[in-house]
Amino acid sequence: MKLKFHVEQMKEMVMARIICVANQKGGVGKTTTSVNLAAALANLDKKVLLVDMDPQGNASSGLGMKKHEFQDRTVYNLLIGEKSVEECRLQTSLPNLDIITATPDLVGAEIELVDAERREMRLKDALSTIKDEYHYILIDCPPSLGLITLNSLSAANTFLVPLQCEYFALEGLSQLLNTAGLIKKGLNTELKIEGIVLTMFDVRNNLSHQVVSEIQTHFSDKVFQAIIPRNVRLSEAPSYGQSIIQYDPKSIGAIRYMELAKELDDKVYGASEYSRLSEEPKLELERDANV
Repeated sequence: MKLKFHVEQMKEMVMARIICVANQKGGVGKTTTSVNLAAALANLDKKVLLVDMDPQGNASSGLGMKKHEFQDRTVYNLLIGEKSVEECRLQTSLPNLDIITATPDLVGAEIELVDAERREMRLKDALSTIKDEYHYILIDCPPSLGLITLNSLSAANTFLVPLQCEYFALEGLSQLLNTAGLIKKGLNTELKIEGIVLTMFDVRNNLSHQVVSEIQTHFSDKVFQAIIPRNVRLSEAPSYGQSIIQYDPKSIGAIRYMELAKELDDKVYGASEYSRLSEEPKLELERDANV
């Protein structure tokens, strides 16, 4: 019994994988991926925190959060030091999924933090106090390069790139990889790419197939196998304040995001931390049995 408790205790001590969902090009399914991947991971019984770092606040409204519920407890209040992360995080309607919301006030943080100490590290410092409480912390980034995005990438262990299956999407990927390289040199030496998620795939469009083939050729194992299709239900879900997992769990969009979540979770925890943690006490048990 003691050993079993020891294993569970060690599992709880695993630090969250902090993933920044980013693309400097807009309209690629970034927020859709942030919301639905977070919901899918929560559905896998993982503790997840979603941080909305986009002043548009679409990730917040997409999970049914009402502005009057979090007016003075947003990521803006967190970044400027008015509130702690414990005060800003809120429970969503989904079990295992918390959120730190955003409003247009977040734009003001770009100006207010210009002369602030450790201005690029505000989010990282805040999340460091709670990262042992979650399996995943997902950060929904704005489609721009400013202090908000710098904070997001500086706080992350990895970044995940939603990539629309269209030609011009490749240009956005190139810009993001250049930006990430600069941040890795100057602000976050541990930053690496988590992977590329192909979105808005249209099976009837030859160009979509060409983009998929080209990306898979160039980035091989960095491309997730789960490809997110164009899907009406995915577009409808945010207007009801729900993830696709809640809105229509049998839709092709929900199925693909669940596949993506399982693929990511297998990559992060499947054969690494959890297997190692469960093996070590087993060896101790065997030694004790031979005494």
